[in-house]
Amino acid sequence: MTDDSNDPSTFVNDPSTTPDSNDPSFDYSFWLELPIMSIRFTCPNCGVVTDVDDRYAGQSGPCRNCGQTVQVPGDSPFGAAPAAVPRRSSGNAGVVIAIIAAIGFFGLCAIGILIALLLPAVQAARGAAQRAQCSNNEKQILLALLNYESAYGSFPPAYTVDANGRPMHSWRLLILPFLEQNAMYAQYDFTQPWDSPANLALTMASCPSVFQCPAHTGPGTGNTDYVGVAGPGTLFDGSKARTMGEIHDGTSRTLAIVEIANSNIHWAQPVDFDVSTASFDPSLATGPNSFGSSHAGTVVGYLDGHIEVSSGPPQLLQAAATVAGQD
Repeated sequence: MTDDSNDPSTFVNDPSTTPDSNDPSFDYSFWLELPIMSIRFTCPNCGVVTDVDDRYAGQSGPCRNCGQTVQVPGDSPFGAAPAAVPRRSSGNAGVVIAIIAAIGFFGLCAIGILIALLLPAVQAARGAAQRAQCSNNEKQILLALLNYESAYGSFPPAYTVDANGRPMHSWRLLILPFLEQNAMYAQYDFTQPWDSPANLALTMASCPSVFQCPAHTGPGTGNTDYVGVAGPGTLFDGSKARTMGEIHDGTSRTLAIVEIANSNIHWAQPVDFDVSTASFDPSLATGPNSFGSSHAGTVVGYLDGHIEVSSGPPQLLQAAATVAGQD
């Protein structure tokens, strides 16, 4: 027996085979198993109208009436070719790339503008922090000078001298015990000059941080940014040790130490800011050891311990440099 279950012609509705509802002997189970017919087409050969299950759409088979091969209209669910996916236009990709590039360009421009706006503020904040630390360094030095005076009855001289009057050691070395640098003070040999091999090896290996501004730019790791106001009539007048009684102008009006730019003075070297040859005019600060600072605002210290950022005429600082100028 041939299985006609997959033959679309076996599902043709033939009016002559329609069951009679009045015939009790007819078996209805076959019709209950029949699939639902949903595609109606006309045989092009014999003109018979046929209803076929849509699962046979697009398939071929013999017409039940005339036997000629016919094809059920519609797309086959098994053999239909997939729809072609349209290719994306290369022009669209170019537009996308152009948009991304434009966004990147304007993003970089925005970042550049933000940096340009924030940079001055950042630099100002850094300069303020450096100036604050610089002021603190000078206050510690001034306090050490006052403690030295309390201990010895006089301020340290600008430098000590040997038997021939040659400068040997800076006042910065003499105040080391008052800057919590007792170990270095004990190792230093005051019987030899400051630049002897033994002393230089010690002082070059370690410069107390209090003697360097945080914005230090001078050459060498052992150079200082703070020097005494030196010269005739000043606090640091050669090898003379000034007493408190000699400060006739008052400690609050007597300049003790100043900040210098581009220092090439070693911190142990007996060299300072000689007012007889140097100028307090920042506009003239073109060479090494000139009055000025690597940060905004040059810090100066007075003998009573207070700090100022120099902003007045150079003549005022020149007048404050002496201890008894009645100024």
